[in-house]
Amino acid sequence: MRESFSPDNTIFVQLCFEGTDPYSQAGGLGTRVVNMGEALAEQGFETHLFFIGDPDLPHEESRCGGRYVWRRWCQWISRHHPAGVYDGEEGKLADYAGSVPRFVCDRIALPAAAQGKRLVVIAEDWHTAGALCNLSDLLHAHGIRDRAVLMWNANNTMGFHRIDWRRLGFVATITAVSRFMKHIMWPLGVDPVSIPNGIPARMLKKPDPKSVRALQKAFKDRGADLALLKIGRFDPAKRWMMAAEAVGLLKREGVRPLFLVRGGIEPHGGEVMARAAELGLTAHDIVLPGRPSVEQCIEAVRSAPPEADLLHMRFFLPEEFVRLLYLCCHAVFANSGFEPFGLVGLEVMAAGGIAFTGSTGEDYVIPFVNAISCESSDPREMVAYLRWLNENPDAVASIKREAARTATHFTWDAVITNLLNRIDFIASRA
Repeated sequence: MRESFSPDNTIFVQLCFEGTDPYSQAGGLGTRVVNMGEALAEQGFETHLFFIGDPDLPHEESRCGGRYVWRRWCQWISRHHPAGVYDGEEGKLADYAGSVPRFVCDRIALPAAAQGKRLVVIAEDWHTAGALCNLSDLLHAHGIRDRAVLMWNANNTMGFHRIDWRRLGFVATITAVSRFMKHIMWPLGVDPVSIPNGIPARMLKKPDPKSVRALQKAFKDRGADLALLKIGRFDPAKRWMMAAEAVGLLKREGVRPLFLVRGGIEPHGGEVMARAAELGLTAHDIVLPGRPSVEQCIEAVRSAPPEADLLHMRFFLPEEFVRLLYLCCHAVFANSGFEPFGLVGLEVMAAGGIAFTGSTGEDYVIPFVNAISCESSDPREMVAYLRWLNENPDAVASIKREAARTATHFTWDAVITNLLNRIDFIASRA
């Protein structure tokens, strides 16, 4: 019988352009890989992450008692491209695909094989596909390809036209973050293994009760009938217009809404704010310097002009404050029209909040049981469900309980158990 993968016999390698540094983050991918790597290391696995790092930080850094090693790659290129991970993208792509495989083979894979250990490589998104293929060739040339499991994961469809699917499918097992993504990829001639995303276990911890009371009082002091929240990039696919129009409908019906938003720097943000004004919503920008405390964030909400229906939080949001908002708001709009997985919705559920999701990649949602799922782009659908929640307080309490319970199945510890079972199967058919 084949030996299972364990910390005693397995080393993990993560390949990803995005990583832990602010320089390395353009979305949620960096958070995903770092949280996964930390969870693997905390379970005892030696884990290595290769990412496009800040050129001014150390090339190598370790965490979790030395079990999790970060290697900042392409720093010599990044030094000439200060705008972030994807600045100078083509040069970084070529350097990464050419140099990372050699380093992994010589410095990690060959020593691991000499010790009787196996290698599991998880590569993320299109930028790493070439590197993974090159690594497979090197391992084969050294006669140790059978000591490694290579996996390539799709978090979204970006860059799919740049991938040699035939070669990638030959050398690696292709995975995806949801059944939705799996089905999208079938026409490409691949049949991915679905392995969900995860959240850190700390997300399950309930916010400080004193802070909960303070934020709820701030909402009450503002006279808000409904406190609503939307966080995400200003991307049309996130259906910001739908959310704004739903809030506008509520106001016209005589409801006093408080719509808290946190977007990005994308141009669509201007269109959203212009539409909100057309709908009769009064907006106010909240700007705080540096990294404010939770107390400062709450006070900023409380003391904003009383006539404001829409508070645009244009400042750094501490994780503790975000989780507080998730719990205290009557609903959190994570209503994307295209969502490969939908991590925000899951984070809302972990905090015990009410998530309004779309109906694409959110595999964790059971509509009206642990969240609210919107099937259309019609803002009247959101308004109808908000009315239903307002009229059914017992349903609200039940959804919140089920949401928190569901989230426990998607912590990284739980996802890694899933992952290890998949890896055992993948290795058995090699």
